[in-house]
Amino acid sequence: MIETVAEVQSTVLITGESGTGKELVARAIHDMSPRAERPFISINCGAFTETLLESELFGYVKGSFTGANTNRKGLFEAANRGTIFLDEIGEMSPAMQVKLLRVLQEKRVRPVGAHEEISIDARVIAATNRDLKQMSLDGSFREDLFYRISVIPITLPPLRERSEDIPELVNHFIGKFCDQTGRQLTISPKAMQMLEDYVWGGNVRELEHTIERAVALERGNEIQPERLPDNVTNYNPERIKAEFDLPDNGLNLSAHLDNLEKTYVLEALRKTSGNQTKAADLL
Repeated sequence: MIETVAEVQSTVLITGESGTGKELVARAIHDMSPRAERPFISINCGAFTETLLESELFGYVKGSFTGANTNRKGLFEAANRGTIFLDEIGEMSPAMQVKLLRVLQEKRVRPVGAHEEISIDARVIAATNRDLKQMSLDGSFREDLFYRISVIPITLPPLRERSEDIPELVNHFIGKFCDQTGRQLTISPKAMQMLEDYVWGGNVRELEHTIERAVALERGNEIQPERLPDNVTNYNPERIKAEFDLPDNGLNLSAHLDNLEKTYVLEALRKTSGNQTKAADLL
């Protein structure tokens, strides 16, 4: 699908849980598109106040506000003939939504403090972990902007629902981090199997950090299970399933939780040789 989307110039909205790899998909679309030789610029819309976001996206002219000592090009202009990736677009304020809609409609931006507009040619790919359709219905996100940015919607399922993608992602991240250090590494079949079996609550982002750690720690030419974190190497889905299977006659949840709490307290005390302060830190 990415190849098909890359060939057209329509806006794309990528939706999925945090860490599912939305920016990876956006970058892949850019890299396979006719714009691949031009800039790919990313911004997290939730990381800026409304005023700062406006100046980041559209730029500003000298003297437009305190500290504006020179003219500054905005990201839309910097991404000219390339792609701009608007992450966490659901965090954008209503006022900024209006301004963005106008830019998308007219393909022109006006830097803060400027009197004249600048023509821009940047493909827009947006992403969110929120339900923008529902937000448009309850009035917290403009419906016209929602339809403008979601000409091509892409929904990314969490990594736990697409384990078949894990080997490709693992090899991608190994290559990425090896390129940074000039090394060449592979991964052992056993380590790869552990990565495929694990349920990645943090999605692609957690997997990426795990591979970064493994590449940094591995001294040989092949990543071994010992370079993976304990939560991955000790993961046992059958044991977890057995622990959480409901008995046929039901479960007294309060009693079960009390027993579980006692078990953890006793284990923490055992590991700290009875030191209550250290045990409390573990819990």
